[in-house]
Amino acid sequence: MSRKTVFVTVGTTKFDELINTITQNEILKALNEKGYNHLILQIGNTSLDPDCTPRCGFKSIVSFHLNPSLEKYVSSADLIISHAGAGSCLEALEAKKPLIVVTNELLMDNHQLELAQQLHNDGHLYYCTCDTLLNLLQTMDLTKLKPFTSDKSRAIANLIDQIMGFD
Repeated sequence: MSRKTVFVTVGTTKFDELINTITQNEILKALNEKGYNHLILQIGNTSLDPDCTPRCGFKSIVSFHLNPSLEKYVSSADLIISHAGAGSCLEALEAKKPLIVVTNELLMDNHQLELAQQLHNDGHLYYCTCDTLLNLLQTMDLTKLKPFTSDKSRAIANLIDQIMGFD
């Protein structure tokens, strides 16, 4: 079996629910059934210590908190599962990687859901919540995703962050 890597990112936020969901045996088994066998977790600003014991067909599971650049992880991934931050979404899409966006239902302002819905409606990604991730993994067809093309996405992400007061 070849090496197929899933990269999970929560950006600089705290999204423990996503990390806890991804490391459930049921989710790992569903990913492994799709051929994935390596998992890299970028867990963000948290004190969470996820279970990185290789299991359910995964040869390695590793985690780290923050890194100035996620480019090497994005470029080496065969699938990216991300929070719905504009920067993370656009970085994955620009790298032409299959993307699943998991929206954080605990956020008060659900602008992330709007972004995920629009990019999904345009055919560029799948989106779900932690509660519906397993079903999505079991039913998704990544070949149906359309490549995302834009040379202005970084400017768009910066503008969204500015409007939302994140800069």
